[in-house]
Amino acid sequence: MTEENPPPPAAVPHKRRVRYRGKNPRRYEEKYKEHGRDPETIAKVIAAGKTPVGTHRPILVAEILAALAPQPGELAVDATLGYGGHAQEILPRLLPGGHLLGLDQDPLELPKTEARLRALGFDASVFTAHRSNFAGLPQILAAQNLSGADVILADLGVSSMQIDDPARGFSVKLNGPLDMRMNPQRGQSAAAWLEKISAAALGDLLVANADEPNAAHLAPALAGKQFTTTLQLANAIRAVLPRLGKEDADATVRRVFQTLRIAVNDEFSALDTWLRFLPACLKPGGRAAILTFHSGEDRRVKKAFANGLADGTYAQIAEDVIRPTPAEQFSNPRSAPAKLRWAVRAK
Repeated sequence: MTEENPPPPAAVPHKRRVRYRGKNPRRYEEKYKEHGRDPETIAKVIAAGKTPVGTHRPILVAEILAALAPQPGELAVDATLGYGGHAQEILPRLLPGGHLLGLDQDPLELPKTEARLRALGFDASVFTAHRSNFAGLPQILAAQNLSGADVILADLGVSSMQIDDPARGFSVKLNGPLDMRMNPQRGQSAAAWLEKISAAALGDLLVANADEPNAAHLAPALAGKQFTTTLQLANAIRAVLPRLGKEDADATVRRVFQTLRIAVNDEFSALDTWLRFLPACLKPGGRAAILTFHSGEDRRVKKAFANGLADGTYAQIAEDVIRPTPAEQFSNPRSAPAKLRWAVRAK
């Protein structure tokens, strides 16, 4: 062919986009419209009282802001950064001149949250992210020659991003590897942990970590056994207690999963350590708020704050636990077990 009649360009094969299966796709990977891609779908999910997959809705935001009262120029710490929902509300209140340190041990979610907050305009002059468990806060403050923070927040709940992704192994509803590590790069999975533990030790932990009433029956059936997936373990738990109704059986499954998650991530030891060092991480007059999601956490926080008030470490603590309003629980059912307590460091 001549230059006047060039050959037609090669046809580009048409690639069909992934189909969004119906109104309510079940698989995590198929819910791509909820992964921050379709505002209309996200709005519908929230209006239905659900959390869009891959996101997290911050809980008790107004109550936390009232307790912490962040001010311009102050140093704040979000010790459990997660999706960044609380940090997003605190940061504007620190300006001008303030700074927020965000801590999170999850190597998968922390970069996403840092990018999300950067996109909102919070550059390194007002926000820095640190990959660390909240118990590492004293070391982070010392490394930056900071004597303490004016405001410290810790949200001890598992994030929706972790629960919703079956690959993380937290879900009691979706099948995935039985992992449950907050940091998948460290420690042993829940499957490996469960295979090594004795029945006696598991029984004690089921009571200590989740107040499980069926611990004596469950422990010998689960300890030392091989379970590779979440649904395999969930089905085994239900098989131990066949006479339980669905609602009670589901509650038992959640409590066993909670027990394993706490043990695998050594959550209570980290919390106990952090509560001991928390006063030293606060400036005189500094405010701390802690959001818990089950009785084992709340008991520790309540006791630490009460002891601190008695010995003069804290000048004031919350007289009563603060819970989500019925309206918040209706719009976000995952907020239902949340309990908030706060304390003010003595001057």
